[in-house]
Amino acid sequence: MAIRPAPAKTAALTLGPLLFNWPAQEQRDFYARIADEAPVDAVCLGEVVCGKRGTLYAGDLPAVAERLRRAGKQVVWSTLALVVGGRDSESVRAVAALADEAVGDLVEANDFGAIALLAGRAHAVGPFVNVYNEGTLHHLARGGARRITLPFELPADSIRALAATAGPTDLPVELEVQVFGRTPLAISARCYHARAHGRSKNACDFVCDMDPDGMDVETLDGRSFLAINGTQTLSHAIGNLAREVPALRDMGIDRFRLSPHQIDMVAVARIFRTILDGRIDGAEADARLAELAPFAPFANGFFHGREGAARVDPDYILSD
Repeated sequence: MAIRPAPAKTAALTLGPLLFNWPAQEQRDFYARIADEAPVDAVCLGEVVCGKRGTLYAGDLPAVAERLRRAGKQVVWSTLALVVGGRDSESVRAVAALADEAVGDLVEANDFGAIALLAGRAHAVGPFVNVYNEGTLHHLARGGARRITLPFELPADSIRALAATAGPTDLPVELEVQVFGRTPLAISARCYHARAHGRSKNACDFVCDMDPDGMDVETLDGRSFLAINGTQTLSHAIGNLAREVPALRDMGIDRFRLSPHQIDMVAVARIFRTILDGRIDGAEADARLAELAPFAPFANGFFHGREGAARVDPDYILSD
């Protein structure tokens, strides 16, 4: 596949929130390197999956955020995707208060409760909110959403339709698509990760820290099927839209999200930056990414209107 010239508008890279339970020191080191070395424009901070885990690292986040700002990266504060009880509600309220136009911070709402708290203020909407049609997009934009990361399962036709309506809206909104990382599929009030180790959710001892990229789940015949991350179910395969980036840019998407894994995410970010700059093609990017992330196969089925776990060869130009 020939390398295509990059569109005139500069594209942005976002590092999404860390979905997994990593040790505090490892998180600090990870974000320090992201701040100093990764060619990303925005970084999402905060707990999305489990309110219990959020208390483990909250004290580190102000210093992490300040280092990211000094490095010229926008800080995006992400809220929980599922609120269970009063403690989680208070957590979401606390995060919603962190929006700060003076320093450029945004809050990213991952459920409609957080969206209600942010109504009338500029904010982002995360991929856990079901934005499936133009009416929802316009409603969120009128309420203050200035950036929307589209749901993981949207096919190309839906992304194209939403991108077409986002540009000319009287309240401009940027659309973002996740192009790398295991795909979140569901989230529950119960914790299967704890149950798998004979523990309850209330006495889990944070056992999810044993699986820094999620715990693989196999079918009865021994085939890898899904991954479990605390209360969250993810794909076994790594969603990878490196080859689809040119098509996404043609649709009008100019923001691209990378989901953190325990691999060299600085190198991952550099690969996607070179794609966006038109310096390598998707095939070369795939080969490089496969060396960095050998723990699971790649998939792009949702984008092509197939089952999410499918791997479709996209070496063609998607027609309108």
